[in-house]
Amino acid sequence: MRQSRKIRYRTEPSFAFVVDGETEVWYLQMLKRNERNLRLNIKPEIPNKKSIEEQFNLVIDLAESEYLKVFWIVDLDTIIKETRETSKGKITSMQTFIKFQKIIKRDFKNVIVITNNPCLEYWFLLHFDKTTKIFDTCLKAENQLKIHLKDYDKTQKYFTKQDNDIYLKLKPYIKTAISNSFSLGQFDLQETNKSVCEMYLLFRCEELKKYYE
Repeated sequence: MRQSRKIRYRTEPSFAFVVDGETEVWYLQMLKRNERNLRLNIKPEIPNKKSIEEQFNLVIDLAESEYLKVFWIVDLDTIIKETRETSKGKITSMQTFIKFQKIIKRDFKNVIVITNNPCLEYWFLLHFDKTTKIFDTCLKAENQLKIHLKDYDKTQKYFTKQDNDIYLKLKPYIKTAISNSFSLGQFDLQETNKSVCEMYLLFRCEELKKYYE
């Protein structure tokens, strides 16, 4: 009697993303929709509450589950605003974020923190413009982006439009954006207000970099 062979199924590596806004979710969904050759599962997560503590707790829960890597995409504009509004003597959102950064760096090697100042729109802008300009609000970064994407609209319809979604609009310039974001350097604990975009950490990770070199 012939023995049956065991069939081994190859499982795709899974990346989890913790984000605090829908724009990040839509962008990641469009990346996956358009790059079908990526043998990768991408799962964006928005915590029920968007506080830094809530996001951090979700990051740790995911890091201790089945995911190969967990990316925490943080927009600094809200953290900086909350820090400015914090009463003297109280712990600020920035101090809390820095504390969580240190814990992750020390204890969770499968977690990558991606910091954008002010927000994801700065990443979009870097596809067209190599700028170190400091935008103290996300709206100002959006207005600068509209010089290049005149129809830019922060809606699901705009981000996910079939055959003309946000990822497809930006894809011809993505290598430029990766280079521009890398040139800004990493988030500086001593200079937290400077412009920074660490999205290159996603596109230059081991699993993706061969597609974007």
